[in-house]
Amino acid sequence: MTQTFGCSRWWWNYALNKSIETYKETGKGLGQSALNALLPKLKKEKDTEWLADCYSQVLQATTLNLTTAHKNFFDKLAGFPKFKSKHGKQSIQYPQNVKIVDGNVKLPGNIGIVRAKIHRPIEGKIKTVTVSKTPSGKYLASILTELEGEYPTIAEGKIYGVDLGLKHFAVVTDGEKVSKYDNPKHIAKHEKNLKVKQKKLARKVKGSNSRNKYRKVVAKVYEQVSNSRQDFLHKLSHKLVSDSQSVIVENLHVKGMVRNHKLALIISDCGWGMFTNFLAYKLERKGGKLVEIDRWFPSSKLCSNCFHQVSEMPLDVREWICPHCGTHHDRDGNAAINIRAEGIRMLKADGSAVSAVGGEVRPRMGRKSHLRHSPVSTEAHSDGVANCG
Repeated sequence: MTQTFGCSRWWWNYALNKSIETYKETGKGLGQSALNALLPKLKKEKDTEWLADCYSQVLQATTLNLTTAHKNFFDKLAGFPKFKSKHGKQSIQYPQNVKIVDGNVKLPGNIGIVRAKIHRPIEGKIKTVTVSKTPSGKYLASILTELEGEYPTIAEGKIYGVDLGLKHFAVVTDGEKVSKYDNPKHIAKHEKNLKVKQKKLARKVKGSNSRNKYRKVVAKVYEQVSNSRQDFLHKLSHKLVSDSQSVIVENLHVKGMVRNHKLALIISDCGWGMFTNFLAYKLERKGGKLVEIDRWFPSSKLCSNCFHQVSEMPLDVREWICPHCGTHHDRDGNAAINIRAEGIRMLKADGSAVSAVGGEVRPRMGRKSHLRHSPVSTEAHSDGVANCG
């Protein structure tokens, strides 16, 4: 497995470097076919004949991923592809011929059957399998399957407005009541443990076996933080999606927000982007919609009762009274109500059917409609995850 990871990583770096050099010389990059045409020659050369030991389709999948990364860069969907390091997370893809045998995963090539813990029954036809190795030394297999049938076309239920924040991770309203979900602060819970272990790691001699072993100890702590964050986000997103037809959130500019060095760590720890992605694919699977309103929409400054907008609303103001109608507002609860009302207005403007009662909806205020759907392919919409070892 380590050899296969190494071959895939080396080929990615070689192909990326070759593409960069060709682009500098000719002004054009190398496509998937041109890159794959280099492989037979490399497998015959003395210095790189070890590439022949790697399953050929793994290398071809690496080529496909590289060309896709280049395409995303030129389409301004992502940054320029980076060279891979053996010290980071390792992953390979098997585009076909992977089987489940007696509860274990059978990989093609010279690896064969690998013992695994299957987290859920694998339904449908297995398509692509991605095997990765975490920094803590665990192996994971993400299995993408294809099922017959179609997504539901119309979801029924409530419409939730969600205001994301720091003290309360999410303030949610369905038009009748407001619920607050506290920020778990995952890194803060492990901060003392991380500080002790990172200090010990820093004292180890670079390149020594002791440092390499202790690096996994630190990686396990970060893995616990990551797992607890994902567990919280999955549970909350599932709770909101299970009885809703639509969830409305703000389109936050997280990249700009983390430039504030005083709040960067706690903002990154929240995982707002991951949360909206979870909502998007779960809603799409159900037939619902995720609506993202414009980040400049004045949800906190707007009175949800009379729609009067105040000029300023400092972050330290958590409660305020509308100077026009005298209504007392909780800052986050009022923002969630405004987000929900604006989302309903956008849904109606987009021509979507809204079965839930949205209350008073502003007729004029708001921004351009932004109805978001998950990027998950509808051709393969069920996946399983296996721990291999």
